[in-house]
Amino acid sequence: MARLVPVADAADPRLADYVRLRDVNLRKSLEAEHGLFVAEGEKVIRRAVAAGHPVRSLLMARRWAEPLADLLDGVDAPVYIADDAVLESITGFQVHRGALASLERLPLPTVDDVLTGARRIIVCEDIVDHTNIGAIFRCAAALGVDAAVLAPRCADPLYRRSVKVSMGAVFALPYARMADWRNGLSVLRRHGFELLALTPADGATPIGEVKAGERRALLLGSEGDGLSSRWLHEADHRVRIPMDEAALARGVDSLNVVAAAAIACYELTR
Repeated sequence: MARLVPVADAADPRLADYVRLRDVNLRKSLEAEHGLFVAEGEKVIRRAVAAGHPVRSLLMARRWAEPLADLLDGVDAPVYIADDAVLESITGFQVHRGALASLERLPLPTVDDVLTGARRIIVCEDIVDHTNIGAIFRCAAALGVDAAVLAPRCADPLYRRSVKVSMGAVFALPYARMADWRNGLSVLRRHGFELLALTPADGATPIGEVKAGERRALLLGSEGDGLSSRWLHEADHRVRIPMDEAALARGVDSLNVVAAAAIACYELTR
């Protein structure tokens, strides 16, 4: 059973897991060093625990202890109780969703592991915005994608903002990270995947019209430049989301990566 521990000092060293949650560089270093991540909000915390992530500790206002009582009964970790001012001083923002949890990361599977048995996957190249990664995972999980593969420089799906935006979908969608961007797509080919590169280029095939095999991998590029020329060259098909003439007349020739991913995932899994 969890232990309720009142804290009144934001500098208490027991709260180090929660310090400056908006400082991306600090959090990357701290979380990598200690093998942890932070989940925010009741639903997300429950999903993280259900996915098997061991709880290091929780931090919340006292009013949240009762709604989470059933969860806390099964957790063998301290629950730090603080008032709103202390919470904000520790984290750097107002904690509106009530509770935070520090959890242990689990070992990531290999790319080979997540591809085995998968039929429809997404592959993200250099998507560096944590909000976008979280939203893409949520779309992919909701629309029946089997797994995700991330290039080495992609944002961390377990960063607090990614987890929050995904509403816990990062725990539901298996994913792995490539060790080698340059030759990473060869692993997908070895597993029999056809590579569909999403691009707004005029010469690309509308994604709903592409003829591809049973195992399909949708390649999604970075927020600004899209897919690299190397990955575009290696793809079996270049696919696009057709834009309405009225949209083109307004100067809108493409969608942001999250909206494009949602539409493309829907087509991928039809």
